[in-house]
Amino acid sequence: MNRDRMLVGFIGALVVALLASSYVYRQLRMAQSSGAGKASKQIRVVMAAAPLKMGQSLTTEDLTLQNWPEGLQPQGALTRKEDAVGRAVVGALVKNEIILDQELAPRDAGSGLPVSIPKGMRAVSVGVDDVVAVAGFVTPGTIVDVLVTGMGPGGPVTRTILEHVRILAVGQQVQTESGKPQTASVVTLLVTPQDGETLTLAAAEGKIHLALRNTVDVTDVNPPPVYGSTMFLGTAPVAAVAHRVVATRQAPAGVPFTVQVIRGNKVETQSFSR
Repeated sequence: MNRDRMLVGFIGALVVALLASSYVYRQLRMAQSSGAGKASKQIRVVMAAAPLKMGQSLTTEDLTLQNWPEGLQPQGALTRKEDAVGRAVVGALVKNEIILDQELAPRDAGSGLPVSIPKGMRAVSVGVDDVVAVAGFVTPGTIVDVLVTGMGPGGPVTRTILEHVRILAVGQQVQTESGKPQTASVVTLLVTPQDGETLTLAAAEGKIHLALRNTVDVTDVNPPPVYGSTMFLGTAPVAAVAHRVVATRQAPAGVPFTVQVIRGNKVETQSFSR
C-alpha cells in the first residue's frame, strides 16, 4: 500500500514538473520572439552621403537613407530627404553622420557663412598678416584673444580688449583641414555688436594682434595694460607734467610775495614785488 502511494506521488510530482517546465519554456520563447521583433523593427534616417562644409546648401546627392533601430535614433533625426534638401548646414559634417534638424538652417535663411552666425551675434573681418594671425595657425573654429597696441597719455601701451573670440573664417575659407595652417590677409571673428565696435576702433586706431588659446580654456584673465615706460624703463607710468607751481597765501599789500617752483625733484623759492 505504501509502495503504491509513493509511486503515485512520484508520478504526480513528475507530471507537475513537466507542466511547469513546459510553461516556463513557452514564456521564454514568447519573450525572445517579442524582443527579436522589436530589435528587428527599423526606420530610415537621413545621413550625409559625403563630407559637408559649413554653410553648404544640401541637395539630394548630398544625402542618403540608412536603416536605424526604431526608438534609438537621435532627437531631431530626419526620416525624409525632402526635409533637408535646400537647407544649409550650420557646421561641418562627416560622411555617414546623421542629419539633425537642429543642425540645419531654416529653408529661407540662405547658405554660406551667414547661416553659421547665431542670433544676436555679428561677423567682423579685420586685416592680418602672418605675425598677427600666429603664423597661419589661427584657423576657422579656433579661439583667440584680441590685443591692441597704440599711443596712450603716457606713451605706447598694449592691452587685451577681447577674450574668447571664435574665428569664423580665414580669407574665404570657413573650415580647415586637420588643423593645417591657413594664410590669408583677412580673418572674420564672431563677436557681439558692442565688441564689434571695439574691434573696429582698435583696428583703425592701433595695431591689433591675435593671441591663440586652447578651445577648452574658458578662464577670463583680464590682464592689466602694459605701458612702454614699464617695459623699457622698468618704472611705473609717470604723468606728463613738466612743472608744477604752488602759490602761497596772498600777503598784505606792499609786502613781496613768494612762489615755490617745483622742477622734477628740485624746489626753488622766488620772491616778487607787488
